[in-house]
Formats: sequence, C-alpha cells, structure tokens
Amino acid sequence: MAASLRELKQRRSSVTTIKKITRAMELIAASRIVKAQQRAQAAAPYARELTRAVSAVATFSNVDHPLTTEKADAKRAAVLILTSDRGLAGAYSSNVLREGERLNQLLKDAGREVVPYLSGRKAIAYYGFRRRTVAQSWSGASDKPSYDDAKAIADALIEAFLTPTEEGGVDEIHVVYTRFVSMMTQRPEVIRLLPLEVVEGTEAPAEDEVLPLYEFEPSAEDVLDGLLPKYVASRIHFCMLQAAASELANRQRAMKSATDNADDLIKRLTREENQARQAGITQEISEIVGGANALADANAGSE
Repeated sequence: MAASLRELKQRRSSVTTIKKITRAMELIAASRIVKAQQRAQAAAPYARELTRAVSAVATFSNVDHPLTTEKADAKRAAVLILTSDRGLAGAYSSNVLREGERLNQLLKDAGREVVPYLSGRKAIAYYGFRRRTVAQSWSGASDKPSYDDAKAIADALIEAFLTPTEEGGVDEIHVVYTRFVSMMTQRPEVIRLLPLEVVEGTEAPAEDEVLPLYEFEPSAEDVLDGLLPKYVASRIHFCMLQAAASELANRQRAMKSATDNADDLIKRLTREENQARQAGITQEISEIVGGANALADANAGSE
C-alpha cells in the first residue's frame, strides 16, 4: 500500500508540472494570436490594391502573359503545402496534409503528375517518412512569416512555372493552407495560384465604391512583368499569415484542452491517493485492534 501511495504522489507531481507547462503555452499562444491577426490585417490593403491593379491590367489589355496563359494540355502540377514547424497544435498540420492528399488524388485522377513543394517541418517529416520525392522545401517561418520568406517561395514556383514541362517545369501551381475564419474556426483551403486566377483576397468593395482607373505605361506587358511576381508573392504571404494565425489558434485550443485534462487527472489522482492513505490507516488500526484482542484473549486464558 505504501508503494502504491508513493507512485500516486509521483504521478500527481508529474501531472502538475505538465499542467504548468501547458498553461504557459496556452497563454503564449493567446498573446501571439493578436499579433498574427494584426499582421494579416496590415497586409490586407496592399494585397487588395495589388489585386485590383492586376485585375485591371488583365481585364483591359490583350496581353498574353506567360503567367496568365492557360496551357492546353497540362501534365505536371506543383502543390505548395503550408504546415507548421512545431507540434502541440492539435490536428492543424494533419488537416492540411489530409487536404493536400485529397488534392493530389484529384490531380492524379485528372492525369497530372504532382510535384510537391513544402513549407514547414511537419510536411517535410510527413513526406520524408513516406520517402516521397519533393521538389523544394522551406522551414523555420511558420510562426512569423515575412514577405522575404514568401518571395523566396514565389520565385521558386514562378521559375518552375516558366520552365518548359519537358525540362522539369510545371503547368499549374496550387496552394494548400489554413484560412483563419475565427478563434474557433480554421478551415483548410486550396487555391490555384498559376495560371493566374485573380481572386479578391479580402472583403468585396461596397456597391457605391468607385473603383480607380489605371493607365498603363510604358505598356501593359511591362506592367504585368512588374506586378505579377509581386502579386504571386503577396498571395503566398497572405496564405502564410492566415496559416500562422490558424496554427496559434489551434495551439491555444490544444493546450487549453491539455490543461483541463491535466486538472481532471490531478483531481482523480488526489482522490485515489486519499483513498489509498485511508485504506492504509484503516488496515493499521485493524491490525492494532486485532493484536490487542489477541493479547487480551491470551491473558484471559492464562488466568
């Protein structure tokens, strides 16, 4: 009984330590979510105006740019998967990887060869464990992605897209990431990045809002050459910011759940410890009473 009581004390002490750690991680994630949301909101005006400018050039000009041209017979498709670098975020990375697997299957069913591009150590470990060939990977930027990180990814993807398929290039580029809807809702999504589909990444303009007019100098083609790489980098940066906020929200929920479970386990272990202690005391009292009765009977028999 003493050994069991000692084990219960050790377990309760260990769970208490874990509870302190998970509580601290929960608070850290909660404080960082606000900053992640602020970064995403700060990048929204630039992304919105850049999207409108690209839309204007693509709509009001007849330029056939390589990044906007749909290839007739697409054979290879690049898939960029954005996951986290660290764990303890619940099913965040698993949901993104599951969505990536679904997209891979759809592309294979359509007759396209999938070329993976990975961002985040979780995706790298997932593909490495399955010994899958990866075109390129990046890590270390999931918590606080910068525009330079997004530009490095965009440059690699654009280079692959502009390379002929026969020389190892790709015909399409898709991005799998997690959109931050609210603190309780984060949804894995897929967007096709190239060939260019100009999609408004933020809220739609109001009905009475007057859209700006654009004049292209020196030419619409030169404007597209300057805007499209920035647009692709901006879209990837927006996806990375959304993914960072989603990761922190998932980590906060996971750590809160772990803290609550640890608290319940501490209560149960405390109750079992008290029961074990009470059982030990009861047994000792029973042994004392039994010994006293036996001694009394022995004395009475001798008399």
